[in-house]
Amino acid sequence: MNKALAAIVFIVTAAPVWAQMSPVGLWRNVDDKTGEAKAEIRIRENGGALTGVLEKRLSKDAKPEDLCKECSDDRKDKPLLGLEIIRSAKKAEDKEVWEGGKILDPENGRNYTLRMTPVEGGKKLEVRGSIGPFGRTQTWLRVQ
Repeated sequence: MNKALAAIVFIVTAAPVWAQMSPVGLWRNVDDKTGEAKAEIRIRENGGALTGVLEKRLSKDAKPEDLCKECSDDRKDKPLLGLEIIRSAKKAEDKEVWEGGKILDPENGRNYTLRMTPVEGGKKLEVRGSIGPFGRTQTWLRVQ
């Protein structure tokens, strides 16, 4: 009986750690050039794929009525608040990496191939957008 109780205690206390190693949750993205917080993005799982929505804009010059003027797909002229910027990322087999999706940069309207890797126990998320061999990585911070 003691072994069973110990196993239950382990599972209950370890479960939050496992959950944190997923990109699912609320993240603050920080501009890799200026170091300024730009936005908060809510990542959700839907049918095994991750999507991310721009939930809050933190830039000083952000206006609630701003639209995605540079977008060229179905997001063209849609409000930036609530805009889906991450689409179709899936967990890589046998790795704590989510890839295969796309991430939109609403400032230039470009879609980049996406790779997300939780680091530091899930407190941070390395988000890499690339086109071919070229790309850049930002580190997002989990919002508690």
